[in-house]
Amino acid sequence: MGKYIIFKTESMSDSGWEERVLAHTGALTDILAEHYDSSNSPSPTQGYRLREYHKIEQFADPAFPGASTHSRVGDWQVTRVEEYPSGQSNSGFEAIVVCYCRYSPVTTPLEPLPKIQTTQELQEV
Repeated sequence: MGKYIIFKTESMSDSGWEERVLAHTGALTDILAEHYDSSNSPSPTQGYRLREYHKIEQFADPAFPGASTHSRVGDWQVTRVEEYPSGQSNSGFEAIVVCYCRYSPVTTPLEPLPKIQTTQELQEV
């Protein structure tokens, strides 16, 4: 089991509001990111920063042309966290974690991401 983690802005009008659009409806949203975490690691806490992912063309892998090549510690910082038990044993996760974030710009370096490995490459190792 794991946790479903949602990162959202404190307010719909926070920085970049006009660019946060739900892909399937085109509606504006305050959601910055969401993911399923099955790592059993602790939930994010106040002060945690989301990572930003970037694609730098000269480092792009032709086999994965849309993949990010670098990341950095991002400008959105968690200000408070609310955690709710899922309440259903068949939900696929044990808790829903909502992390409220504030835009707080920082200057951090881009760091290269590890090369993407295919199933065949993993089998050869």
